[in-house]
Amino acid sequence: MITDPEPFLRGLFRAAVAAADPAIAVPKFLPPRPAGRVVVVGAGKASAKMAQAVEAAWGPCEGLVIVPYGSALPTEGIEIVEARHPVPDASGEAAAARILKLVSDLMEGDLALCLISGGGSALLAAPGEGISLEDKQAVNKGLLACGAAIEEMNCLRKHLSRIKGGRLTVAAWPARTITLTISDVPGDDPATIASGPTVADPTTATDAREIAARYHLDLSDAVAAYLQTPAAETPDPAHPAFASAQCHMIATPQHALLAAADAARAEGVTPIILGDALEGEARELGIVMAGIARAAVDHGNPVKGPAVLLSGGETTVTVRTAPGRGGRNSEFLLSFGLHAVDGVSAIACDTDGIDGSEDNAGAVWVPRVAEHKADARSFLDGHDAYSFFEKAGGLVMSGPTHTNVNDFRAIYLP
Repeated sequence: MITDPEPFLRGLFRAAVAAADPAIAVPKFLPPRPAGRVVVVGAGKASAKMAQAVEAAWGPCEGLVIVPYGSALPTEGIEIVEARHPVPDASGEAAAARILKLVSDLMEGDLALCLISGGGSALLAAPGEGISLEDKQAVNKGLLACGAAIEEMNCLRKHLSRIKGGRLTVAAWPARTITLTISDVPGDDPATIASGPTVADPTTATDAREIAARYHLDLSDAVAAYLQTPAAETPDPAHPAFASAQCHMIATPQHALLAAADAARAEGVTPIILGDALEGEARELGIVMAGIARAAVDHGNPVKGPAVLLSGGETTVTVRTAPGRGGRNSEFLLSFGLHAVDGVSAIACDTDGIDGSEDNAGAVWVPRVAEHKADARSFLDGHDAYSFFEKAGGLVMSGPTHTNVNDFRAIYLP
């Protein structure tokens, strides 16, 4: 019997994050260290801890990995560079150029070990010829505000880059490339994670132009012109570099949900996994989830309490007014709380520990937070969920977790 849902829900979040710990996942997929030259490169929110795990197994290594500010960890030989996320900066641009130079110096018989995780798209900032960093920053800001799905965002990013969409593997050829990837995207498509720098790209520049038009993005003249050139096309999937390249998915959102389900059963609570790839507008998904919870409470469908509904995936937030503070998880949860029946509690957090650009992982909706429900509508209308949960005492502050398997949501039904 769960008497206090808050520690229970926070415990499920910790279990989900622990299941994607690179220190556990990386060694399972590492081959013996090869005899030739090895260069370790990568980018993403989990990549520093992945680098630590590589050196724990192989000893000091040559290489460079890019992580968000505040996410660096000590390593022996691999250099860790911090850069801005989700909008790129000069640090990421310079580091991406250095990664391209490192792998381009490799020869046949050498190995490029690539450590890729969510967040890598912004961190690997290598604009195409004639595109400035400011151009890329403007595109990123537009994508973040327009409500585009992650695969649409990353399609456009690939076709404006010198490193994404398989270009990193081509740059390393004739050396062999092995990629270890932690998924933060619905469907776990390695071509979408961090815009697939080592994976053959099935999209085209025409796709990228259509996405820009669909969301009415205000492209600079340089970006619009570049998307019309042959340079905007990603490498042909038939390129020989991809024939010997390997990609291993070492942790996924489903792994995290299964771990949370095990933790719930240990507390005598029945878990129902609704899916690991739920997408859509954050506030709309909140309404849907509140409806499912209501059906469970009123009719025992799809499950009778005590139970917990678990889900993952990445929602979007379309900014309709001047935004306050808040990420997609906080916005989802505030919408959920507005429509939830009394007695239902929930948590929604980003497994990387940072919800959007704020300092919280997400938030909890529990009885003491629900006491502030009357104030919730105005905060939701202003995209200011962070301020609501700060006022109500519902913020979840984990700090960077050094992994990233997308969003985690749990709804407790008493």
